[in-house]
Amino acid sequence: MAKNNVNPKKKDTDLSLEELSNQSTVENTDVTDVSEAPSVEVTSPEMQLEIERDKYIRLYSEFENFRRRTTKDRLEWMQTASKELVVNLLPVIDDLERAIKAMENLSETEKKAVEGFDLINKKLMGILQKTGLKSMDSIGKLFDVEVHEAITQFPAPSPDLKGKVIDEVEKGYFLSDKVIRFAKVVIGS
Repeated sequence: MAKNNVNPKKKDTDLSLEELSNQSTVENTDVTDVSEAPSVEVTSPEMQLEIERDKYIRLYSEFENFRRRTTKDRLEWMQTASKELVVNLLPVIDDLERAIKAMENLSETEKKAVEGFDLINKKLMGILQKTGLKSMDSIGKLFDVEVHEAITQFPAPSPDLKGKVIDEVEKGYFLSDKVIRFAKVVIGS
């Protein structure tokens, strides 16, 4: 490297414009990053080609990372775009299921009159399942804090139900394999 009349104790940020212009004649053999020496003149065409190739590769890989990230974000956004609507519809689904359970005690003629509730529930659940909604099956399964919310514990009717869900107070749901509502359950102890 060529020696200049620069005070070695001074930092690069303390250099004046005149001193920077004096330093512009630097040998190219030790320069690997253009950002280290902002006013470097590259005399070798091979070195210039290598620097430009490196810039191109970095820019290309940065663009590829950006493309992958935006594609992933867009896919995730599309899968959960309807989350707010689905979460707001869950109480309606619960009410429909309660109404259908209440119809089990009706006579045959009364059941035929309110058969529409069951049809509406099936259609609504079919539409929501197309958007990625899945209900959790909790009863008889081992309690899992990732998907269940324990409301209370009761003595298990049999020893094999200890630590398992024995009743479901409120059904839990997944939307695109993500929990949108935890199942509220009763655990056997």
